Amino acid sequence: MPAPLVVQKFGGSSLADADRIRRVARRIARERAAGSDLVVVVSAMGDATDELLALAHGITDDPDSRELDMLLATGEHQSATLVSMALHALGLPAISLTGPQAGITTDGRYGKARIANIEPRRVQAEIEKGKVVIVAGFQGLSGDTAADAEITTLGRGGSDTTAVALAARLGADRCQIFTDVRGIYTADPRHVPDARQLPVIGYEEMLDLAGQGAQVMQARAVELGWVNGVVIEVLSSFEDAPGTLIKEDPFVEQRNKVRGLAHDRNVAKVTLVEVPDRPGVAHAVFAPLADGGINVDMIVQNVGHHGATDLSFTVPEVDLARAKRILEPVVRDLGFREMTTDSAVAKVSIVGAGIQNAPGYAARMFGALATAGVNIEMITTSEIRITCMIAEDEVETAVQALHAAFELARPDDVTDAADAGGPTASAVAS
Repeated sequence: MPAPLVVQKFGGSSLADADRIRRVARRIARERAAGSDLVVVVSAMGDATDELLALAHGITDDPDSRELDMLLATGEHQSATLVSMALHALGLPAISLTGPQAGITTDGRYGKARIANIEPRRVQAEIEKGKVVIVAGFQGLSGDTAADAEITTLGRGGSDTTAVALAARLGADRCQIFTDVRGIYTADPRHVPDARQLPVIGYEEMLDLAGQGAQVMQARAVELGWVNGVVIEVLSSFEDAPGTLIKEDPFVEQRNKVRGLAHDRNVAKVTLVEVPDRPGVAHAVFAPLADGGINVDMIVQNVGHHGATDLSFTVPEVDLARAKRILEPVVRDLGFREMTTDSAVAKVSIVGAGIQNAPGYAARMFGALATAGVNIEMITTSEIRITCMIAEDEVETAVQALHAAFELARPDDVTDAADAGGPTASAVAS
């Protein structure tokens, strides 16, 4: 019977220094000794990616996107080689591979590339030789020939995507994401002291939580897991504790409809004042933003008066300056009165399967925010989410009020016992 194949991913905080890298190596060695074949995906050490970005911006205010990807990919190369060396020191055969060496190809968009394909022949060959394969996450290779081959990166949290994609392509028995928290919580425990760890959460709910600011998992990784049926286990790198399983949730109808809260400070509001109220104007605004690779989230258009209306929407705060540059000629050409922006805003969301089909959730959310003195600037909804834009300095007040209003600290008595039987992390070597 073949050995089970496990894909493990270790985040930057797990690899921040030599001691932590050695600890990760001992964990890997223990899993290998238990009989598993292993593919290990690694992020850059600690804050290495931010440091490389700062270095690039110290050289130029507008670094070339191609050169920036070449630079950022080196962070994961460093981690992969050091983890491999640490395993060698323990007497365990291991090899480090870059994303391209592992057969990961992308669509070629710098900074936000998507995985186009994985051809894991090299990975499989090294496993058959008895080696632990360490793959540099967050990166791949675009281009059809050696002449046009380019290193591209997958965006923030891209190592999660690398791990889940490899698990799907290799048919892994398990995909484990090791991070600096025990698992997925009902809210960010840094802001809500009584936030509760969830034993299990469905793909759809996790996808919305990640998309609305929960930083434990990258949204694209969750989407890949959902599409390919990969059960993802989120675990702590630093303690021996049960994690959270991300999978199809058979008890979704029996749970508290609100499963968790998310907030996002990386957001900015753009308002176009006195926009001509005629067909084609919205396309003229949003098409250039799409062509520029800028994601637009919340959109609110006021009722038109006297042939004009106001149009407000949100973009990631990091893209605000570029969005303004793109829109300035549109504002001039179409005769808008002005464009205003506000980066001192944030989004707070409640997420849960079926909340739109159950009465009272929106009213309870708005009531809790009103009682807490939090003003709502914009609102959007989906079948499993209600999102409000608020002032950035009111985020902590808002999430605490919502967590209490929806009683998220209270366990789901019907289902938690059943959930508790999931796999847990191995003990951390001392």
